[in-house]
Amino acid sequence: MSTENLPQSPEQPSRKPRVAVVFGGRSSEHGISMVTAGAVLSAIDRTRYDVLPIGITREGRWVLTADEPERMAIADRRTPEVEDMAEPGDGGVVLPVDPASREVVYSEPGSVPKALGEVDVVFPVLHGPYGEDGTLQGLLELSGVPYVGSGVLASAVGQDKEYMKRVFTSFGLKVGPYVVIRPREWERDTSAARKKIVDFAGEHGWPLFVKPARAGSSIGITKVDDLSGLDEAIEEAQRHDPKILVEAAVRGREIECGVLEFEDGPRASVPAEIPPPDAHAYYDFEAKYIDSTPGIVPAPLTDEQTAEVRRLAVDAFDAASCEGLVRADFFLTEDGEFVINEINTMPGFTPISMYPKMWQATGVGYAELVDRLIRAALRRPTGLR
Repeated sequence: MSTENLPQSPEQPSRKPRVAVVFGGRSSEHGISMVTAGAVLSAIDRTRYDVLPIGITREGRWVLTADEPERMAIADRRTPEVEDMAEPGDGGVVLPVDPASREVVYSEPGSVPKALGEVDVVFPVLHGPYGEDGTLQGLLELSGVPYVGSGVLASAVGQDKEYMKRVFTSFGLKVGPYVVIRPREWERDTSAARKKIVDFAGEHGWPLFVKPARAGSSIGITKVDDLSGLDEAIEEAQRHDPKILVEAAVRGREIECGVLEFEDGPRASVPAEIPPPDAHAYYDFEAKYIDSTPGIVPAPLTDEQTAEVRRLAVDAFDAASCEGLVRADFFLTEDGEFVINEINTMPGFTPISMYPKMWQATGVGYAELVDRLIRAALRRPTGLR
């Protein structure tokens, strides 16, 4: 019997994918994460996606926040805080722990938990420890929820500058001279650890850059011109991470390149150059985010240099098993060699950040960039891959 002329049931409209944008966090990059989240929330196409903004306070509490990205900007040289955006009350957001369910729950003391609906993908715009370093990625893997960006291993490698450099070296990428002081080494014999740095300076010369080994956004970094500034620089770095990295200055131009995952694999953007900032000793936190030192996009390089740095950026992406996106930072030395400084698996994503600017110059605007990252995450399963 033909069914052609029988009444047809109306088609149920398909549900839009739901994106949880997670931001803030416990690291010293809390405020920059907020600014990034504001830009991402503004750019997500609400006709294609439902959005759930989730903030993580500096103490680590997950909270519902107002969906008001205009309040998430730097004002009066100060970055915003999750606490200022949180919904009133003592409740918290709980992700699913059962991979068979993606239901997010809001729980408040003394009240019945409320289901907030399923989440199809998480966009974690967290920078630094407890978010960009594989910890959140591991939680999402256990929950079976897809997410934007690199997995556990790549996120951890991208956060720890020592092991990042070790991975790059093993894949034939050139890195600059460095030395690491681990917390146990410092606690066991401070004088010997300090002498290790002084001997390193004797071999490679001043200035040195003293950094937290597992932080970003140029927070906690000090340029040390001589022995007199060393102790203060170590103390500043250890405020953010008990493990510190000391790098010799690499003399050359600062070149950055973005990598984005397309359907056929990772591709590199046109590169950018970061000129020495006039009002700062180097490209530090204030130069990046407060005073908005402009980069040059595209970088004034030869065609051969441009092709080379784009190739190296993708090589770095693959070496660390990255997914989604990466910003790769290089020095172009006076003898024409590219030395990789680091990668960022969740680079600065604010409207003034270099990663979106490089892709804009490559032909991928900010809204399309956000959409491509979400779609790449939805294509990718959790678990071993």
